[in-house]
Amino acid sequence: MSVLAKASYFWRSAASGLRHAPFVHFVAVTTIAIALFSAGLAQAVGQMVEGLLGSLGGEVQVTVYLSPELDEEGASVLRERMVATSGGRATLVPPQAALERLATELGDLGEALSHLPENPLPPSLELEVPPERRTPGALKSLAKELRAMPGVTGVDYGEEAVERLSAISKALRVGGWVAFAVVLLTTVIIVSATLQLAIYARREEIEIQKLVGATDRFVKAPFLIEGFLQGLLGAAVALAGLLTFEHLVGPGLASLFSFLVGTGGGVTVLEPGLALQLLAAGCGLGLGGSFIAVGRFLRV
Repeated sequence: MSVLAKASYFWRSAASGLRHAPFVHFVAVTTIAIALFSAGLAQAVGQMVEGLLGSLGGEVQVTVYLSPELDEEGASVLRERMVATSGGRATLVPPQAALERLATELGDLGEALSHLPENPLPPSLELEVPPERRTPGALKSLAKELRAMPGVTGVDYGEEAVERLSAISKALRVGGWVAFAVVLLTTVIIVSATLQLAIYARREEIEIQKLVGATDRFVKAPFLIEGFLQGLLGAAVALAGLLTFEHLVGPGLASLFSFLVGTGGGVTVLEPGLALQLLAAGCGLGLGGSFIAVGRFLRV
């Protein structure tokens, strides 16, 4: 039998196996689809969280409060030193400018500030930190360096908010990997079990093939292709589900989180790269489950 004839037979046999046990294979395809849909949705949520962290991280600004006794020349020298230390940009905010800004932010209540006997706000430097130094550890280290400089009375960069967001992001990543591992194991087991049923249903056909001299590879090939087709179909269903989710739910999510991540159009759930990854993952899950099934239970 030629290679082309063998390949044709394998694919026909795999397709016939899918048709003869539709419910069993439907369970496997549905399981793969749910797993891949969940993985794709988790990826989209992760991108939204990263976008949130990026947008907030882009606004991270270190405010350095200076001693009131520090003159303009001393503040200028300190500003240059901070720029050299952080690699960012620093803007000097005089006490009067800070008070006017506070009055503007308070709106109608800002008029009360005009009755103060003296300006309580100290001069400050607003330091814009470069992206590579916006991690919690880097910001904490930078704040420690700045506090040690002479003429500095305090440093504020929203430490609690930055660390909390970083912890949330880390927890989501770890939880996502754990959930993915559990779903992956469950999917492989279910796919393997469905193919075991398919193998058992065709045991007489397999025995006849072995009696006429068929090799183990020849017998196993159609079942491996069945697993591949299960994974491919499951990935296709998952991609269709993600596209539907993006079309129906995406605009609502975009409007809900636009004030945080600045999404003006819609939430992009399914990108081309992710689609290819899900297709590859689906085929891999199907092949993995079928390989386990034929390796453990196809002993004829």
